[in-house]
Amino acid sequence: MSVFATNLKSLPKVSHVESLTLTDSEGNEVGVIENKPGQTGSLAVYNHLAQTWGAITAEAAAKGLDIYAEHTEDARAHPGKHPNIDRLFEVLKSGKSLRVKHAYATDPGIEGLKP
Repeated sequence: MSVFATNLKSLPKVSHVESLTLTDSEGNEVGVIENKPGQTGSLAVYNHLAQTWGAITAEAAAKGLDIYAEHTEDARAHPGKHPNIDRLFEVLKSGKSLRVKHAYATDPGIEGLKP
């Protein structure tokens, strides 16, 4: 098992999160991470960072890069291959935080969660 996969197991579950929208300090959308194959790991990482730091700050970005483990080195070697990791590099470089807005999944079959 990869280090990243092991790290993911220690993060809070995200089955209840539909997506995360990331915005800059002016409120401009800079990214969306959805709960779908290929993005669920990043959803868990960014969700954890947002819950812990309240936003994607430089400190949060540094921790996120640690969590991504071997993927961080791959992203350094291949810019553009891992956009969610590249975004953390940019936060570290610029010092500009990103806000995180959660969209929660609903199950119309559960009373009280009907849209």
